[in-house]
Amino acid sequence: MRMAGEPPSLGEEPTANGCDQGKDFHLAPGTDGEIPMGSERMEMRKRQMSVAQETPSSTQAQHGTGNRASNACCFCWCCCCSCSCLTVRNQDEERARRTSHELRAESIPNCEESPTPTLEEVNAWAQSFDKLMITPAGRNAFREFLRTEFSEENMLFWMACEELKQESNKSVIEEKARLIYEDYISILSPKEVSLDSRVREVINRNMLEPSQHTFDDAQLQIYTLMHRDSYPRFMNSAIYKDLLQSLSEKSIKA
Repeated sequence: MRMAGEPPSLGEEPTANGCDQGKDFHLAPGTDGEIPMGSERMEMRKRQMSVAQETPSSTQAQHGTGNRASNACCFCWCCCCSCSCLTVRNQDEERARRTSHELRAESIPNCEESPTPTLEEVNAWAQSFDKLMITPAGRNAFREFLRTEFSEENMLFWMACEELKQESNKSVIEEKARLIYEDYISILSPKEVSLDSRVREVINRNMLEPSQHTFDDAQLQIYTLMHRDSYPRFMNSAIYKDLLQSLSEKSIKA
């Protein structure tokens, strides 16, 4: 025990009502919950300010999320969105694909409808290429021959151009012109026909405003190619000779 006013000995803690305070002395928290130490009080305020700043940010994020959800139809934030704008666009694309497929299917039949040619007609095919191409039966026989030479696309292109000339509806003309270009003019098509660069340039200019006569120059070039190259071989082919012999025999029997 020490006298009043006597300094505490080493290791002795001060009394609760003493005026001396050691470095290990801590006061209890006040009634407002703050710790009356400078560094700790600052740390506590920083924490409170941090929480206060995060609260409005979270609120804004929630509002933003709500806006994205409400505007999903316009912005399509997620890949699984099944909004109406995507549905309408997909329907339009599907309708366009279906129209193109129908036009392709209806454009060139596998074989034109025609009565059996007479002996006189088949003999006339040997007189000129024009007489061969003017009849459906002649085109069918010539097309069968071209198929054996893997050049049927020349006849298909020529026939597609003839069909295009019969159209009067502007939208149908534009769609058919596009299909002809994709099927027979494009270098990416397996059915591309052989055209020189001048004719291709003419076609590219004409495709800016397609019409019934967009492919006239190309059609004439392919017609000339078939006339000079394929027609002579057709006249010497088994297809033509067998048909001529069959009709001759029927004529004799009759």
